Amino acid sequence: MIESPREQARAMPHLPGVYLMKNLDGKVIYVGKAKDLHNRVTSYFSKGKDLKTTFLVAKIASIEFIITGNEYEALVLENNLIKKYNPHYNISLKDGKSYPLIRITKEKFPKVFKTRRVIKDGSEYYGPYPDVKSLDRYLELIDRMFPLRKCSTPMKKRYSPCLYYHIGRCCGPCAGLVGEEEYGAYIDKVRSFLKGRDEALINQVREEMEGAAKELKFELASEKRDLLRALESVLQVQQVEDFSVESRDYAACEMRMHLATVSIMQIREGRLMGKALYRAETFGDETETLLHFLVQYYSDGGNIPQHLFVSHEIDLPLIQKFFKENFSWPTEVSLPTEGRHYRVLRMAGENAARDVEKRLKSRENPEALEELMEVLNLESLPQRIEGFDISHLEGKHTVASLISFWEGSPDKKNYRRYNIRSLGGKVDDYGAIREVVSRRYTRLIKEESPLPNLILIDGGKGQVNAAKEVLWELGLDEIPLVALAEEFEEVHFPDERPPLRLDESSQALKVLQAIRDEAHRFATSLNLQQRSKEAAFTLLESIDGVGPQRSQRLMQTFGTLEALLATPPEDIARLAKVPLKVAQRVIKTLHL
Repeated sequence: MIESPREQARAMPHLPGVYLMKNLDGKVIYVGKAKDLHNRVTSYFSKGKDLKTTFLVAKIASIEFIITGNEYEALVLENNLIKKYNPHYNISLKDGKSYPLIRITKEKFPKVFKTRRVIKDGSEYYGPYPDVKSLDRYLELIDRMFPLRKCSTPMKKRYSPCLYYHIGRCCGPCAGLVGEEEYGAYIDKVRSFLKGRDEALINQVREEMEGAAKELKFELASEKRDLLRALESVLQVQQVEDFSVESRDYAACEMRMHLATVSIMQIREGRLMGKALYRAETFGDETETLLHFLVQYYSDGGNIPQHLFVSHEIDLPLIQKFFKENFSWPTEVSLPTEGRHYRVLRMAGENAARDVEKRLKSRENPEALEELMEVLNLESLPQRIEGFDISHLEGKHTVASLISFWEGSPDKKNYRRYNIRSLGGKVDDYGAIREVVSRRYTRLIKEESPLPNLILIDGGKGQVNAAKEVLWELGLDEIPLVALAEEFEEVHFPDERPPLRLDESSQALKVLQAIRDEAHRFATSLNLQQRSKEAAFTLLESIDGVGPQRSQRLMQTFGTLEALLATPPEDIARLAKVPLKVAQRVIKTLHL
């Protein structure tokens, strides 16, 4: 006779170890550690437990355990098992968490760019940045302030610089137009900026703006003014600032029912460099959840702080032993109750509390997503759904869109567009789907980025099977995949299941329709841009003296006809390398 989970708990020994809770399908849904396995696991089944625990325990079908020599061994094993099984009810960070960094390469003329990989070749790295928006803001400002080289391959000697030089975004080291010392001065300023020393740059830009205004160079003064505002906005978003050079992290956990959010704030060189929130549904309490989080968060050894401040009374000796055993220097872990560290920690706690309360109140379209999980027979709630659509005009301008929904709402920062390269002018929606799905998920695998919980293709059986072929080849066939056909609004599956026709009032159907329609809109808008661009080439090539090469050079340099029209002929001739008479003819024609 098969024992019930309660009976399995009672049979556990009074020893330290790790327990694994499984559902009816045998999937691990929670991993926990214990000083005493018997006492800890039986506590889940004791009378008078809260509604949250009762609800979650109902999902347990069986429990396994592994005995360890002590609690520290249990902590390490627990972390490894969480990474292995990715249980639904643990806060789970993928191995190596792979936060983006800013890299300055070790070269004669270094490059500065975003990366998720650390290559030990002498390059400098800044970060990691839990707040990717902050990183992108820094890189945008660096690009606007410093004319650094952009070439993706090792720099080669050129007789003339590339387009970036002509539009003022590169100083042309490949063509010998800048020396190593002058280029190195730019890199030194980038280093200062990334270390939070913005004041010197702000003063420099302000002086350049005022100088341009005095010389009546109003366009340049306007550009410097916009750059100054952007720099000052970066300075203003640093809500926490002091004069310490210590590296410090603040971690706070808040729970409402079974929902947990951990907020972490990262301070380096006295400046707030990043904020991030991590969400989970969990069997544990706030103390247990926070300890799980910390072990996973720091397990790859990247950017370990000197001081870690926590919001709950976790096992401090245990976590400090974890730092001491695994890293080259010990991290001091403490629970402040007053003073400046307490105030920063309270700010992190407020961020976590607002997030978890928002989740509890709205649950981000929970009914629709729960219904979708049920009708599609998914194992978990489809928090991240990615949708694809193909658009073309008689085989020309074939493009694909990728749109992303997070918890039932558009997540526009993760939208992507693709020009389809493999069709050679043929009309082949299946081939286009195979290409875009392959490109998207090959990249996510390479970057070790999170994968979606559900993929939706605009189309029917043929389209969904085309996507299935690619996912199978990439080893991602476990990701749920469906297609939504506009005719009859039927859901098609990549297996033997017949099409599913949901009721018009179904909330699940409305989510799928919203994703399908948004993917279609996004693809169509890119297709229109491509048609507009071709029309621009046709118009330019109709002008005497402008052939295919010159029209392409004009569009590469200025982007749109509107930008070209707003540029004086002398600048057009200089930047696009066309004769002045041709530039004057272009402007005259466009004004007609």
